[in-house]
Amino acid sequence: MEENLSPITHLVNHYLGPLALAILHALHIQPENPDLPIPEHVIMGCLVLVLVTILALILKSRLSVEKPGAMQQIAELLITNPMRLGIQDILDESAGSNARSYIYAVGTVSLFILFSNLFSLFPWFSAPTGNVTVPLACATVTFLYFNWQGIRHHGALNYAKHFAAGTQWWIAWLILPVEVISTLARLLSLTVRLYANIFASDMIYVLFLGLLAQATTIAWEKSPVAGILVGVFPALIPLLFIALHLLVAFVQTILFTVLPASYLGMATAEEH
Repeated sequence: MEENLSPITHLVNHYLGPLALAILHALHIQPENPDLPIPEHVIMGCLVLVLVTILALILKSRLSVEKPGAMQQIAELLITNPMRLGIQDILDESAGSNARSYIYAVGTVSLFILFSNLFSLFPWFSAPTGNVTVPLACATVTFLYFNWQGIRHHGALNYAKHFAAGTQWWIAWLILPVEVISTLARLLSLTVRLYANIFASDMIYVLFLGLLAQATTIAWEKSPVAGILVGVFPALIPLLFIALHLLVAFVQTILFTVLPASYLGMATAEEH
């Protein structure tokens, strides 16, 4: 709904909307909302890409072995940390002998998801991963990548044999459809897990904040003192939900790193 869109979305559509609308019409695509042809999740996703790129360029210019700054130390913790939850740590644990070669692709998707998840913590911004098409796009990239690595590592024919799970030909025809469906289900699993958790986290925050604000208004109408007392909760509860959203954002990023790393490990394992 238009009234729920951020001012940034309206601003971008004001300047770039006509161009986007012309391109869509040339492609014979009818936007859902002709007044705002560029959806909010597309704008927010592009902002995440721009932000991550700028931060990466700034970090590259400040890299130092002798005196690493705060920004470099945070980046290093995202790569590897004592809890073994960094991108490199997870790949080393699950992705097999070629784990380090996957860090660029897996790390890029992981960082995009992390920043996307955190976007809704800031006014005028929303999490692009709260729209199902963004998690689906991330899951599709991951799905294509680990299958491509399996084909690249074993060859197309040998990788296809993997779906028969090493069984004899007379039973392979039963196993093959199950394995193919199981592999395709990873695409759905990655998408739904990320989308559902981020969407639910944002929705719970908005619902509880709205209920508390309404309760404050009702209490104020009866008594200013009661309104002030009840109003304490809308001021404090959001802090709890912000902490919860931070937890959800990091957990979902870790899961979206662990699962692709595991898929890569299975796709490139020598027993295939």
